[in-house]
Amino acid sequence: MIRKLVSGGQTGADIAALDVALKHDFPHGGWCPKGRKSIEGPIPSRYLLLETPSASYLQRTEWNVRDNDGTVVFTLAPEATGGSLKTIQFAQKHDKPVLHLSRSGIGYSDPALILQKFVDEHKIETLNVAGSRESKEPGIHSWVMEVLENAFFWSENHPSTIGGPGEG
Repeated sequence: MIRKLVSGGQTGADIAALDVALKHDFPHGGWCPKGRKSIEGPIPSRYLLLETPSASYLQRTEWNVRDNDGTVVFTLAPEATGGSLKTIQFAQKHDKPVLHLSRSGIGYSDPALILQKFVDEHKIETLNVAGSRESKEPGIHSWVMEVLENAFFWSENHPSTIGGPGEG
């Protein structure tokens, strides 16, 4: 099971992972661009991210893939594009396990169970979470939070809207 969530701190999927970690007092981190750059301004200091030497989003993306056990890429659309696609390509380049979860491509499957299976099969302890920006795919932040909470933080005392492991 995972011991740490990491991301690059961009709005949307990245911040959702960090928000889940903070909500559950769970270890988190990752690389972000120099100057804590994001499209909405500097990434707040409550997110425990390290700055890369460059302000390049690509360097941040590659280092987060390279330095962790595996990556999940979240999109609402069925195809990964832009930075999400680049993340998948970096995972292939560095021979790291990668899972693309698309809300529209899952059908009736439970994304939390798919993610749990991926983590278990690849013995991932530090999971890099990447995906679409909120401005590109509105609603990605809340969906990623739900999936992560159902996959790793669900309990009888804290049910969520998707349902817990084993349901569905």
